[in-house]
Amino acid sequence: MGTRVYLARLAGLPVFDPNGDRVGRVRDAVVRLRTTNRPPQVVGLVAEMALRRRIFLPIGRVTSMDADAVVLGTGSLNLRRFEKRQNELLVLEDLLDRRVTVVPEHDDGRDHAGTVLDIGMELNRNTEWIITRVAVREHSRLTRRGHVYQAEFDRVRGLIGPTETQGTANLIALLDQMRPADMANALQDLPDARRNEVAAALDDRRLADVLEELPEHDQVEILAGLDRERAADVLERMDPDDAADLLAELPKTEQAVLLDLMEPEEAAPVRQLMNYRPGTAGSVMTSEPVILTPDTTVAEALARIRNPELSPVVAAQVFVARAPAATPTGKYLGMVHFQRLLREPPASIVGGLVDSGIDPLRTETGLLEITQRMATYDLVAMPVVDSTNRLLGAVTVDDVLDHSLPRDWRDRDAHDEGAV
Repeated sequence: MGTRVYLARLAGLPVFDPNGDRVGRVRDAVVRLRTTNRPPQVVGLVAEMALRRRIFLPIGRVTSMDADAVVLGTGSLNLRRFEKRQNELLVLEDLLDRRVTVVPEHDDGRDHAGTVLDIGMELNRNTEWIITRVAVREHSRLTRRGHVYQAEFDRVRGLIGPTETQGTANLIALLDQMRPADMANALQDLPDARRNEVAAALDDRRLADVLEELPEHDQVEILAGLDRERAADVLERMDPDDAADLLAELPKTEQAVLLDLMEPEEAAPVRQLMNYRPGTAGSVMTSEPVILTPDTTVAEALARIRNPELSPVVAAQVFVARAPAATPTGKYLGMVHFQRLLREPPASIVGGLVDSGIDPLRTETGLLEITQRMATYDLVAMPVVDSTNRLLGAVTVDDVLDHSLPRDWRDRDAHDEGAV
């Protein structure tokens, strides 16, 4: 292990115990402020384990830090959820993107304004990890991206202490490497104002994906922090069932305003979903499954489910119906699982492959019956039809889980209260 480590580069690295078993992933580093003018001391790392639990790893237990992994010298860990103390800061959460001033090495130079890109720590003679270097991008009026350089910690002003000038670009660059669920978990660790600021800086698609993974109260607060036009744009990019669930948390007047601001073709399925009784197939289904007409070839069907924007459960099967191939469709004919598609010649048509032996759901079917039927037939999705057998949508296994778990299951604070 080298004597200098840049902390932002550790973000996302796997953490292993001495036996090579994976403990979790690095999410941040903890620095302790000191009462003298000495630089802050890095006292540990924050690692995320299974079930999104974040724990503290004392830096003294780390035996190796490189570009591939962090290795611990012990398998004995304190599993209590990490909580930042009063005299501590988190490097990525609190220091990254800060706007600072770097004073010159010599009196004849001038100060330079910049933004923090990374923090470097070094091992001193007392085997303490101390912040010694700061990577800064200089603010430039001539170019869009200023010069990047390193400065000694004692030349950087504005790094420690309250700030109203912390940006989001570099933190977002690190968070963007995560899956939406992990990013949502990271956002829950941020102070409310910082969380809302980072969320607002995401592009519409990414923010929509992250909102779907957050507890309802966080979704509402973030959406309320956006101007209404932007909020409507984000709702358009959410799955209709998730957008309907989020809108249901808002006052009726706000629901109406946002739905009116959405594009009519995007708002229509959301309005329809909000009309169904909670806890039924109609209220939890997605109105955008993969729908094909019976004359579609296997090759075309496989091309459709290869779309990277489709979730695995939606892409696991196609639903076959008479035209139009958008909900509500013509007569529902049946479904074809992707494994069946893989076994058939590309020129075959899906109308000859449909499985019509499983009765579809009705909009009023309750969650308990849905769960039992999906378990009975080992399905990850089931069609939902109306009284005339037109396909309206599909209930997927993630929809069922989401609505069967406790209402606050995404809220890590509520989850941790029952942890030992």
